[in-house]
Amino acid sequence: MTVHLVKLCVGADDIADLAGWQAERLKEKKKLKQPQVLAHVTRMTPKRTDELLAGGSLYWVMKGVIRCRQKLIGIEPFTDNEGIGRCRLVLDKEIVPTRRQERRPFQGWRYLEAKDAPPDVKKGEAEDDMPEEMRRELEELGLI
Repeated sequence: MTVHLVKLCVGADDIADLAGWQAERLKEKKKLKQPQVLAHVTRMTPKRTDELLAGGSLYWVMKGVIRCRQKLIGIEPFTDNEGIGRCRLVLDKEIVPTRRQERRPFQGWRYLEAKDAPPDVKKGEAEDDMPEEMRRELEELGLI
């Protein structure tokens, strides 16, 4: 059974911001002759590793809304230089836009059951940059 993670994407306004930040990080790694691996470090290590690596993704929340996901390709617990346990969530480089799904603020990450995950945006289907307030009103009216 597959399960996903959901995490706040602090500092990114939209998918383009996240993609730009990740591209810069990979450039830095290339300059330093480090492996071109994209990872996000967290404090806690997920216990449901097998379920996460069976096709799970990290769903990113931006400004209170899930906007995209990245497939999880590895989970690597480690101890940092200060002796604190951490976890490296290794991500696929492809950022997949998803249907928007509102989320309340939270700390860390949360599990997301596959049945509750927002579907991907289909190829050719545009997810526009309509203001969130307008989008919510139109969704509530059933117009989108």
